Amino acid sequence: MAVYVDAAIYPYGRMLMCHILADTLDELHEMADKIGVARKHYQGPPKTKRPHYDICKSKRAIAVSHGAIEADRKTIVAVSRRIKIG
Repeated sequence: MAVYVDAAIYPYGRMLMCHILADTLDELHEMADKIGVARKHYQGPPKTKRPHYDICKSKRAIAVSHGAIEADRKTIVAVSRRIKIG
């Protein structure tokens, strides 16, 4: 199982954001905890179709240092389609 991050290219105020997602919801939350992202920032059903967190570029670097896989858009889409919720 794995955690994935895409490129930090989405502007939000003065920050660049990216998405972090994982093969399972438990892995996703575990990585968020490791990199210091509060659970209140979780985005998932029913609010959004796919479970993920939006994280800033600096948190992305920390996630990669904790083993997150840098993934291109094609990989991110494939992972988001197979995520197991619960």
